[in-house]
Amino acid sequence: MAVVPTGDPLKADVDYEVEYNNRARVPENPAIITGWARDALAYRKARQGRLKVIPYGSGERDRIDLFSGDATGPIVVFIHGGYWQALDGSFFSHLAGGLNAHGIDVAVPSYDLCPNVSVGDIIEQMRTATRALARLGRPVVVSGHSAGGHLAACMLATDWRALDRSLPEELVSAAYAISGLFDLRPLVPTSINNALKLDDVSAKSASPLFWKPPTHGALDAVVGGNESAEYFRQSRIIVDTWGVAGLATRFGTIPDANHFTAIAPLADPKSPMTLRLKQLAGR
Repeated sequence: MAVVPTGDPLKADVDYEVEYNNRARVPENPAIITGWARDALAYRKARQGRLKVIPYGSGERDRIDLFSGDATGPIVVFIHGGYWQALDGSFFSHLAGGLNAHGIDVAVPSYDLCPNVSVGDIIEQMRTATRALARLGRPVVVSGHSAGGHLAACMLATDWRALDRSLPEELVSAAYAISGLFDLRPLVPTSINNALKLDDVSAKSASPLFWKPPTHGALDAVVGGNESAEYFRQSRIIVDTWGVAGLATRFGTIPDANHFTAIAPLADPKSPMTLRLKQLAGR
């Protein structure tokens, strides 16, 4: 049985549009995103000999960019954000740099975007991508940012044996969510939902907070120190709810980071974020 959090997060005195509209909260976001694209392209060029593209379906965006470290041990996945409606993995290639420097392979998948598909469809795409990585015969640690943090938690909470008896039960050994969303219901009354087209029922169904908590592994949920109160609440409630159910959980903050700069430490081999992911990967 799922552990259902008490209380309804939809409160009349909270302006969810203000809380979740990160582009409005961080007006310099276009320059930050341009910087991502520039740095990602430079990293792909520098790592051409150690970059492999793995298709996981027939669609144009059904691809995983695998940046090789020493090609042993667990693979760390990074799932990008964009509220399930923007960007693709190519904006984030440079974030493999921190872990690659420690010899750790990093996989960066892309996926289709709303409104062409639903959030539920994207969850299934990431399950398919994770199964494609499973064929490499190594455990997987899934990290992600924003919508990608949601998808990382979904992968940890997936019953892999129920999907495919040949898969290991602990295919995903840990999740590391950076400014993730785990209860999608507060997005329903916002402009973000224009593309998502969620209602209260589909939002709850796609929310890992209301799924059966994982029985193995670990979840880290970290938030940029300058983010909205709702982002803090989202991470604290998943850590508390899954922690009470018996999962090893951790909450943390990234000092002085907003929603867009919170992922920058992944490019630094010496950052606490990179070192924690290295630890979760058992390296």
